[in-house]
Amino acid sequence: MANNNITTVLKKNAMLIVLVLVYIFFTAMTGGQMFQAMNFNALITQNAYVYVLAAGMLMCMLTGGNIDLSCGSFVCFLGAIGGILMTVKQMSPGISIFVMLIIGVVYGCALGYLIAYVDIPPWIATLAGYLAFRGWGTALLSANSTTGSISLAAKKDFLAIFSGKIFPTAVNKLNMVCMIVGIIACVIVVVISFMGRANKVKKGYEVESMAALFAKCILSVAAILLFTYKLAMAGGIPTVLIWVVVIVLIYNFITSKTTLGRYFYTIGGNAEATRLSGVDTRKIMFLAYLNMAVLTAITTFIVTARFQAANSQAGTYYEMDAIAACVVGGVSAYGGAGNVFGMVVGATLIGVINLGMSLMGVNADWQKVVKGVVLLAAVVFDILADKKSSTK
Repeated sequence: MANNNITTVLKKNAMLIVLVLVYIFFTAMTGGQMFQAMNFNALITQNAYVYVLAAGMLMCMLTGGNIDLSCGSFVCFLGAIGGILMTVKQMSPGISIFVMLIIGVVYGCALGYLIAYVDIPPWIATLAGYLAFRGWGTALLSANSTTGSISLAAKKDFLAIFSGKIFPTAVNKLNMVCMIVGIIACVIVVVISFMGRANKVKKGYEVESMAALFAKCILSVAAILLFTYKLAMAGGIPTVLIWVVVIVLIYNFITSKTTLGRYFYTIGGNAEATRLSGVDTRKIMFLAYLNMAVLTAITTFIVTARFQAANSQAGTYYEMDAIAACVVGGVSAYGGAGNVFGMVVGATLIGVINLGMSLMGVNADWQKVVKGVVLLAAVVFDILADKKSSTK
């Protein structure tokens, strides 16, 4: 019985275990550089786009393995619009952000309508955006600058919102605000864990043992404190981390606690049965792509603020990283299965691979090879696990 429990835990947390092992591997291969405070900070700031886009990609994939190939190119296009508005037209960051969001909503509505109501296959509709927006964004940048890039370094307010830090301090000086936030987060995690178990016991559901719960809480607290300590030594909490955490919590709530969230799963499981039960499946598909476009707009703010510029290379392969994060995190390629926690683990694994290979000086082409192998391995593991469970 104990062996079965251990096997179940290992299967349930396979990708989390892989993440830890991969992190340890890169820490050893980089001579401990991966464990430096600034690289903990870089893991968030350089890969925040993966978390945000993957949250949107998750909702698309839940509806039946559908994806959005246009999000990376749309980041390029929206970045060009933002750069022109803020620098060339001298509009305020607030108005520019609003205009970019409106453009994102308009595109999301158009894309959602074509997919949900005109029945254009998602990969065809988004492939058109993949080609068109990259060319359009590059053309706009070329027409408004001599270098094909528009600097946003002077837009301090915009940069502070999307690439600054909360109550920053000097590097290698402990940021107490960051540590206090970490301690509060630990308390919240522990309280939610025990309340969740008590609620399950009250309803008569099967629950994990107290020993397992204590072990999970200890590991969670240790991980949070380590992470916040490293951020505290790197100058404080990056504002982009706040954006990522808020988005992750919102989508975790939607997918696990709301009726709307359950519709995404049921459509992916059996769209026709869901439609016959009275659910407007076209509306859900429409919302999935509208949501993806809005999150792409938020990603654009994060990316342009990080680079302090709008350039034609922004968003390159972002759609692939988002898809990989979802699949590696256990989101089914066929739809109907997956969760936000798994997506976060997958996005973090992609980020660790990106950062680790960069620190090792691995050629960018070989980085793509490694991520491709990891993606294929995750899909094979998912398929084999499903087949094994179905034969029992």
